[in-house]
Amino acid sequence: MLPAMVKKPRIVIVGPGRLGSALTLELKQAGYRISEIISRKSPASRREGAALARKVKARASTCDNPHLDADIVWFCVPDREIAAAARQLALVIDWKKKIAFHSSGALLSDELDSLRRRGAAVASVHPLMTFVYGSVPSLSGVHFAVEGDTAAVDAARRIVRDLRGEVFTIPKQHKAAYHAWGAFASPLLVATLVTAEQVARKAGLSAAESRKKMLPIVRQTVANYELLGPAGAFSGPIVRGDAEIVRKHLQVLKKIPEARNVYRALARVALRHLPVRNRAKLKEALEL
Repeated sequence: MLPAMVKKPRIVIVGPGRLGSALTLELKQAGYRISEIISRKSPASRREGAALARKVKARASTCDNPHLDADIVWFCVPDREIAAAARQLALVIDWKKKIAFHSSGALLSDELDSLRRRGAAVASVHPLMTFVYGSVPSLSGVHFAVEGDTAAVDAARRIVRDLRGEVFTIPKQHKAAYHAWGAFASPLLVATLVTAEQVARKAGLSAAESRKKMLPIVRQTVANYELLGPAGAFSGPIVRGDAEIVRKHLQVLKKIPEARNVYRALARVALRHLPVRNRAKLKEALEL
């Protein structure tokens, strides 16, 4: 006789924004029932919530009229709104035997203390992934950092497994560093590419032209980083120890001070953490 199948918990999503929408669609695809999408009261947020609710056959509501008829309530609102949203919902239902998640990368599960005091098990469950309008990433292979109460963390592990993701625990004292790491991996990487666009303008290219022309080298660099690691992926005048070329770069970048500062900062990182030739001469060039 086959063992009884464990029923997947029903889930309420609070916040139908970029993360909430992507997570909702992935959860639905993984076989979870989304019972409710809770949005803000603003017309735009309500429209967004209603549209998402239709896609997954869920109820659309606002924080003023929630039903919360689910096993798990997942807060996908901006960091600054998590604690307030939790407090607003704390007295609506009996939270005993329920689980609450939030998905802030920087904040602790303690943002949900108002629900914890009402009997809920709580956790922070953050996917190390970028979410932007116009793109819905797969969560397969994505790593989720979790921290919180044992029952909530165990539930998060099961859900992430069903999403075909990976889970790792992050100590409370390391959350800020973890989130800063993520900032370097995506938004500040975009800022670096925007800096490259500004330099390309000095070479006579428009921003659109520079994006098109540099995407092949960007993609290959990331592929090399994955396959060969940072040392194997590192190329150019610094790894060769060509201090004279570095001086030429810095000279032309005097016309773009922000880009010059970025160049020098990243070059110093390279001198410290990557294999380079002619280190002393390069260091001298960077000080000019």
